Amino acid sequence: MSAPRFELLGSDAVLVRFGDRIDAALNRRVHAFAARLRAQRPDWLLDLVPAYASLGVYFDPTRMSADDPHATAIDWLRQIDDADAEDLSAGTLHEIPVCYGGEYGQDLLTAAVALGLTADALVARHSAAVYTVAMIGFAPGFPYLLGLDPALTLPRLTTPRADVPAGSVAIGGAQTGIYPRSSPGGWRLLGRTPLPLFDAQRTEPSLLQPGDRVRFVPIDAENFRHAGGSRAMSRASTTYWEVLSPGLQTTVQDCGRHGWRHLGVCRAGAMDPRALALANRLVGNDADAAGLEITLRGPRLRLARACRIALVGATVQARWNDEPLPMGRPLLLPPGELRLGSVRDGARCWLAVAGGIDLPLQLGSRSTDLRGGFGGLQGRALLAGDRLPLAAVKLPTTRQPQFPDWWIDPDDPWTRQAGLLRYLPVDPALPTLTDSWRVHANSNRQGLRLQGTALASMANSGVSEPVAVGTLQLPPDGQPILLLADAQTVGGYPRLGHVIACDLARAAQLRPGDAVRFEAVTPEQAQQAQRDASHRHARLLQAIAQKLPA
Repeated sequence: MSAPRFELLGSDAVLVRFGDRIDAALNRRVHAFAARLRAQRPDWLLDLVPAYASLGVYFDPTRMSADDPHATAIDWLRQIDDADAEDLSAGTLHEIPVCYGGEYGQDLLTAAVALGLTADALVARHSAAVYTVAMIGFAPGFPYLLGLDPALTLPRLTTPRADVPAGSVAIGGAQTGIYPRSSPGGWRLLGRTPLPLFDAQRTEPSLLQPGDRVRFVPIDAENFRHAGGSRAMSRASTTYWEVLSPGLQTTVQDCGRHGWRHLGVCRAGAMDPRALALANRLVGNDADAAGLEITLRGPRLRLARACRIALVGATVQARWNDEPLPMGRPLLLPPGELRLGSVRDGARCWLAVAGGIDLPLQLGSRSTDLRGGFGGLQGRALLAGDRLPLAAVKLPTTRQPQFPDWWIDPDDPWTRQAGLLRYLPVDPALPTLTDSWRVHANSNRQGLRLQGTALASMANSGVSEPVAVGTLQLPPDGQPILLLADAQTVGGYPRLGHVIACDLARAAQLRPGDAVRFEAVTPEQAQQAQRDASHRHARLLQAIAQKLPA
C-alpha cells in the first residue's frame, strides 16, 4: 500500500491523494483517513471533502501560527494513521425511481448507439446494478456511485451544459450519479428521478450518505411526479424592505457556509467577503451579518422607517428619494425609496444595513445557495414583491462621521488591476496561462468561463476529486473555467492551478467581455500577497473603528 501524496489545493487547502482510479479499496482508505482526521479535529480545520481516491482538507490559515500554512497542514496530516479501513458497503439500500429517455434523458439514444446497445438494453444494464455511494459532492446531495458496469463508460461532453435539470441520472466517464438540483454539468443524461435528494431543513439534509447502496427502478413518464418545491422563509420582524424591482441578480449573502462540503454544499457567501465585512462594520454590524450582493444592476427598495446603510465594492448609481448617495461610508436614511442602478467600474457591490437582514440560518449561514436552492430568500435571487425582514437595531442620534473620498485603500481590487489574476500552477509541466482571455457571457457565481486560444487538452484519469474556490479547470474544449463562490465541491476536469485567495475579489468584479491576464506565482509569493491583503483589510477595519462612535 503506497503512502498518500500531498498537493496544494489553492491558498487554503491541501489535497491528500491515495490513487487516481475508481476503486472500492481506495475509497475505503479515503473515508477512514477522513474519519480519523475528524476525530482529532484541529482548530484550523474548516471542511473535509472525501472523493473516490482523494481527500480535500480545507483550513483557516489565520488560525495557524506559521508563515507556511500548507507545510503546517501537511506535517499534521502525515501523522494520521493510514491503516486499512473497514468495509463501507453495509449502508441503507435506497430504491430510486427513474424515468429513462425522452425529455427526461436526452442523451439515452446517442449513448446507446455509442456503446453498441439498444436504448432498452442500456436501461436494463444501468438499472440492474446495486451501487455504493462513494462520496457526496459537486452539488448538495449529489451522489457519486461505485458499481457502474465498465462496458457502460461514456466520455463527458466536450462542452458542459449550462443547465442540467434537477433529478437527472447520468454517466460521466466510469461514474454514474444524480443531479439533485438544476445546475451546469458535462455528464451524459440517461433519465430523471422525481425524488428530492437534498433538503437543507431536514436534520440530515442529504438523503444519501457514503456507504449507502442505490438501485435504480425504471418508471414511465406517467408516474413521474413533482420534485420538491421551495418554501417561504418568514420571520417575526415588523420591519421590512419591500422589493419594488429586483435588479439583475440581487441575493442575500453573508460570509459563507462552512463544514458541509462533504455533502456537496458549496461555500456560497459574498463573492468578496472582505467587501461585505467592511460594509457591515461601517453600519455597526458584525462582519458576517447578512447583506445584499448586487450584480451589474441593483434593485429598488422601499423602507417604512429610518435605517443606516453602507455600500462597498464597485461603484453603483445610488439614490434615496432622488438624492445621490456616496459609496464607502455609513448613511443614515429617512423612510423612502432606495434606488440602486447600474454598477460601474466592476460587476458587484455589497449593501449592508444596520442589524442585518433577519432571515433564518440554514446550515449555519443566511447565504443564498443558488445551486442548492436554499438559504437567503427561498434559495433564489430577489423578485419584485419580496419582503426582506430587518433585525431591530437602535440607530445613532449623533452626527454620522465623515470619510474622505479616498479613505478606502487605493489598491482595492475594484479600483486597480481588475483583470490581473495571480495563480499557483499545479505542475510546471502543464500548459501555462500566458495569453489574454475574455470573460464569457455564461459566467456566473459558480464559475468564470474564459474565451481565448484553446489550450491543448490535458490527459487525466477523469476521476472526480475535490476542488476549491479559485481552482482553474480545463474542460476538453480548452477554454478554462475559474471556480468561484458557488463552485461545486468536486470535479473531474484537469486542474491547471489555483487563483490565490486575495485575488478572488478581483475576479468577482470581472464583467462579460472583460480581458483577463494570469501571472504564475510561487507558494511563498502567494502567502506574502495574502498577508499584505490581510494587513490592508485590518487597517481599514481599524480606521472604521476609530471613526465610528462606540
